[in-house]
Amino acid sequence: MPSDDAPFQVRATTPDDLDALESFIAPFVEDGRILPRTKEELNQLLSTGFLAESNHGIIGFAALEVYSPKLGEIRSLCVAPAAQGMGIGRRLVRECLQLAERRGVFEVMAITSQDEFFKSCGFDFTLPGEKKALFFPVREKH
Repeated sequence: MPSDDAPFQVRATTPDDLDALESFIAPFVEDGRILPRTKEELNQLLSTGFLAESNHGIIGFAALEVYSPKLGEIRSLCVAPAAQGMGIGRRLVRECLQLAERRGVFEVMAITSQDEFFKSCGFDFTLPGEKKALFFPVREKH
């Protein structure tokens, strides 16, 4: 837990976090802010995930999913509403990007409805050489 003078701390997730993490993200899933995650999916994200905690428990989460040495994605970024504006999301993104760098990942993407936040973290709509990522939805529901 953080010291009395630190509002939160960020740490890597462990298998012991699975149940608490599932409970933490449930309201974000219900509100449609992040995609649903099965327990298996969350368990897989634990090895590349980060939690923000305060004296009151989990207040943020994000994970890096590595698809290949070329591409990773920031997944399931969420910060408790009462803790927003404290730099928690930015810190979680930074931890994911540092992990990507340590693992030699070339690019990290974020699929989001909060594009301004990610742009403020250095993300952009274009890739080097003015390439763009395009998507085609194969189905309507998750």
